[in-house]
Amino acid sequence: MPPTDRDTARLVEVRTYQLKPGHSERFVAAMADALPMVRASGMDVVAFVRSEHEHESYCLIRTYADREQLVAQQDAFYGSDAWRQGPRQALVDCLQDYLNTLLWLSPQSIEDLRSRNRLEND
Repeated sequence: MPPTDRDTARLVEVRTYQLKPGHSERFVAAMADALPMVRASGMDVVAFVRSEHEHESYCLIRTYADREQLVAQQDAFYGSDAWRQGPRQALVDCLQDYLNTLLWLSPQSIEDLRSRNRLEND
């Protein structure tokens, strides 16, 4: 039986951050501290970019094998002392709101996202 799209696809989380006015520089600085921690925890960070049309909005894109891996990795990371005592508060202080969207994409689509949206601190 040939593999289904779900067999080869990865779960992609698109987290969009809406910042409080004037908090962009602080947010980017806090993310520069947070992103290495996120990567070190095992999460695949595809992109972190500023919105091209709303300058107080940023987007973090990560991929996972499935919903179970997303929950396990995020629970471990966001429950850790390193996160809670590290950049968490600096990031939270900048946020007006955030929204998570989950969708399935092919590995090639994910690599296209990665190559076209270089990380701001790369």
